[in-house]
Amino acid sequence: MSPAPDLPAAVLIPAAALPFAAASAERLAALPPLVPPLPPAGQRAQAAGLPGSADALAIAQLGVACAASARLLVVFCADALAAQRIADEAAWFAPGLRVALLPDWETLPYDHFSPHQDLVSERLATLYRVSRGECDVLVVAATTALYRLAPPAYLAAFTFFLKQGTRLDVEGLRAQLSLAGYQHVTQVVSPGEFSIRGGLIDLFPMGSPLPYRLDLFDNDIESLKTFDADTQRTLYPVPEVRLLPAREFPLDDAGRTRFRSRYREVFEGDPSKSALYRDVSNGVIPGGIEYYLPLFFDATATLADYLPADTAVVLHGDVQEAITGFWQDTDARYKLLRGDRSRPLLPPGDVFLPVEAFNGVLKSFARLDLPCRRAGSQGRGPHPAAAAASGAGRPPRRGSAGGAQGHLARPTPRCCSRREPGPPRDDAAVPGRIRARGPAGRRLGRAPPNPAPPRSA
Repeated sequence: MSPAPDLPAAVLIPAAALPFAAASAERLAALPPLVPPLPPAGQRAQAAGLPGSADALAIAQLGVACAASARLLVVFCADALAAQRIADEAAWFAPGLRVALLPDWETLPYDHFSPHQDLVSERLATLYRVSRGECDVLVVAATTALYRLAPPAYLAAFTFFLKQGTRLDVEGLRAQLSLAGYQHVTQVVSPGEFSIRGGLIDLFPMGSPLPYRLDLFDNDIESLKTFDADTQRTLYPVPEVRLLPAREFPLDDAGRTRFRSRYREVFEGDPSKSALYRDVSNGVIPGGIEYYLPLFFDATATLADYLPADTAVVLHGDVQEAITGFWQDTDARYKLLRGDRSRPLLPPGDVFLPVEAFNGVLKSFARLDLPCRRAGSQGRGPHPAAAAASGAGRPPRRGSAGGAQGHLARPTPRCCSRREPGPPRDDAAVPGRIRARGPAGRRLGRAPPNPAPPRSA
């Protein structure tokens, strides 16, 4: 089945799954709401904690309601694992819902190595979908939302399409791909690479799950097909290809010139002594260059700049504690690593969004606090709609006294009781005892276990 040109392949639903998606939507609409309705813009509401996967079910309900009115729902989670879980489970509860996850770089602040290219590809694809309105629910970790981003105009300027049947200037395409940060290789295997071999052009666009092969007839694109990066065999035809920039920052002449100028303004000393400055000037991408992203732009953007004005926000878990702890760790790493004069660091406020600024950005949106209930936490019981699924309200088992307390109140088994020490034994008095010893005095064999001491009268 070839994907439609107006939707990414990651959000398409196979035809065989459409009845299941419709039935899931009907069952989801029949359930009572687990959280209160979203408040008006600029106001904040509080929801009760939900057990198990009921939080993902509640977010799926909110997402379906927002999608019906063409409204984006953004979920800020306290940690990255919860964000991944919410994205997976919400998509399972509502298969027709377009759920996107904005992944983290998965590097520590000011690390000297760059994030994996697959993560950069997924991040660019998610930001593009959000800016185009092709997403219903966006799930992101709160610490990931603190990173400053490239302006939306950067994605719009370096994104272009290739369609079947149109004329193509090969040298112009080569120059355009180089400006977008793509790397020319002999064999395409990962995102951000391209190869030109006569009338065949292989491309692996950022944000695409598969690479594409262009077959040219003279200067016309005769066919566009996906292919397997491992076997290099074509798979199925597609009508068009979307090409996103290969990096989250520009590496063209204008971008490198802006980097050099901003570097000299921010940092003192001779810039020619910095290997980072020399590499970027020569078009080489050094590791950890992402933490110098503000030097490539006149002004950076935040995630809120990609969101529509009527966006609804859900704060899942203790978001304030998560971003406060992140800032404490970031300040500690900055003080530890800023002494390297060959690789000076930007202040944390230039790379990340401060806590006050993050809270100020969210004030204009409708917000709903959804606390995270941990296992064993005391408080209110589960929601009636989730009680049947979680087994709440059942009588305790026979012999139990309220779960963990009943377990602790049970008598200790005899096998676990402490045994009284017996009289000292001689190895010769015990038959079967292995008395051979090594040069260090340690036994070379394993003796059978000691017999149980006699029971006391």
